[in-house]
Amino acid sequence: MNGSVASSPAGLRLRSLAFGFDYLPIAGYLVVLVGAGAALTRLAPRVAVALFGAPLRGEVAGFVLVTSPVLLYFALSEASSRQATWGKRRLGLTVADSEGRRLTLRRSLARSALKLAPWELAHACIWQITYSDHPSSPAYAGGFGLVWLAVGANAVALLVSPTRRTFYDRLAGTAVRETPIGAELYHSDSRLTNTGGARRGGCSGTDRAARRGGSGWQASSMA
Repeated sequence: MNGSVASSPAGLRLRSLAFGFDYLPIAGYLVVLVGAGAALTRLAPRVAVALFGAPLRGEVAGFVLVTSPVLLYFALSEASSRQATWGKRRLGLTVADSEGRRLTLRRSLARSALKLAPWELAHACIWQITYSDHPSSPAYAGGFGLVWLAVGANAVALLVSPTRRTFYDRLAGTAVRETPIGAELYHSDSRLTNTGGARRGGCSGTDRAARRGGSGWQASSMA
């Protein structure tokens, strides 16, 4: 990121929206993958059993087919010249190191791995439960508890930290920033939405925002 370009920390709402956009192509890939898995089970059951017929094999196959492509999507996008995934670009967000510079590939891979660690732990627990004789074991409950603890801790850190950095951002030495161009586009979209609503409802978008106590979808309120 160019150090001469001012930016502000991106908060939970914008980052959640960006992830929602990013999840669209990921969900499409997962649908294709599930369809391919169903076809494989039907047409070549022995191959399906060899790949997914035991907890460890299933976990390895899941890591190769699901986690690795998603991790590379985030890491390569955020280490690129655009410094952002498709979803982040739509909302004018970029990822940089703690000095505001473009991420190296190594740092970007580390950030994505730390971010997806709870997701992978959840997958591991699911595979173990699927083949376990005791699916209600406290060990699995503890594993899912760690997943939710990590997710909750990152969300709280994002909300209370002045720099809006999650724990994985701090560990990787990264930050998600809102660029002025992205903020301008986001505010423009919000104003158009409010104006359209005002024409239909007979009151201005400003009046409606004031009645709600000033809360809105402005990007600046998340910084």
